[in-house]
Amino acid sequence: MNEIFTLSGFANSPLTLFGLPTTPLELAGFVLAVLTVLLNIYQRHWAWLFAILSSAVYAVVFYASRLYGDMGLQLVFISVSVWGWYQWLRPGLADAQELPVTQLNRQGWFWSLLGWGAAYAALWWFLSSCTDTDVPRTDAFLTAGSLLGQVLLSRKKIENWHVWIIVDVLYVALYLHKHLMLTAILYAVFVGMAVIGLRAWSGDAGTGGRRLALE
Repeated sequence: MNEIFTLSGFANSPLTLFGLPTTPLELAGFVLAVLTVLLNIYQRHWAWLFAILSSAVYAVVFYASRLYGDMGLQLVFISVSVWGWYQWLRPGLADAQELPVTQLNRQGWFWSLLGWGAAYAALWWFLSSCTDTDVPRTDAFLTAGSLLGQVLLSRKKIENWHVWIIVDVLYVALYLHKHLMLTAILYAVFVGMAVIGLRAWSGDAGTGGRRLALE
């Protein structure tokens, strides 16, 4: 038991990296998150394993910082990642071994935007009524968008990258506002990686791209 507390104390011990305050645990989450996006770009199903590990690490980071809403979101991400891993490995077509990259049709766009709006409204109400956050609208909008992006990624919809670009740009601004500099840098990196992912999945970059189909 003492070893566990010692390890926990080390993982959350403060350190400075390039002038930015952080912890070993936050750094581990940073690295795992970057690896997750890289593997997603190349459509490697192992991305979901790193997503689970990253979310688990960040759940502990947010719990230690008393950010219980963000901690809960990471637990949702873990559940969605397990489902996404299954979706990517489940044969999507009779002659396919993995789920192909596809685009949303009009109905898909409608339900996606409706789901984002509904989740935003519900989360805005919850955060305004049940927490002491000073940014309920922004937090609700970005949380709802993150959930949509994760679901679209799970189904290998190319539009997931559009959602992540929008969400990650706004997250950079939010974390700068909150003086979470390392996390702001992480999400700035995510913006660039999402652009690369969009190009790769579209076949424009010549790496990882596959023919798209409308469902």
